[in-house]
Amino acid sequence: MKKEVSIKQVRYDAEEVFRIGGFYCSEAIMSSIRKNIDPNMPEALISAASGFPIGVGRSRCMCGAISGAILALGYFFGRDKGKANDEKSDKCMELAHELQASFRSNHQGTLCCYKHIEGMDILSGEHKKQCVAFTGECAQKAAEIIAREKGIKLNYDWVEVR
Repeated sequence: MKKEVSIKQVRYDAEEVFRIGGFYCSEAIMSSIRKNIDPNMPEALISAASGFPIGVGRSRCMCGAISGAILALGYFFGRDKGKANDEKSDKCMELAHELQASFRSNHQGTLCCYKHIEGMDILSGEHKKQCVAFTGECAQKAAEIIAREKGIKLNYDWVEVR
């Protein structure tokens, strides 16, 4: 795991890989978190995010960017052994709640993809622009939480276009 992370780079990389058509929202977030925070994260986690775009499998339910960001939090803070009243599980849910509450406060009080794209042509530039921005926002918030909780130094000053 890296000792310092550029928040601008996390956001830029997530937005750019989505913008150019490499990945959808949730996959782009996992790719950027892997690249910028933990290059040893299994690439399979990017694949695991592939069912979340467009509100979970195109159902337009919970925003895929939120899903991808929560998947990233689960990787770093989730549990791998089932046990009742697990502190690790409780902590992960607390962090996931923080992330989704931040998104809700910025966007009409909802996580619902359908509400965010209501009235938009799903193939329009307006729709993609909004989703790219949501992807960057969620990648950034996840990275800030991960860095804070893992003691990683945050850098808000630079971005390297690669």
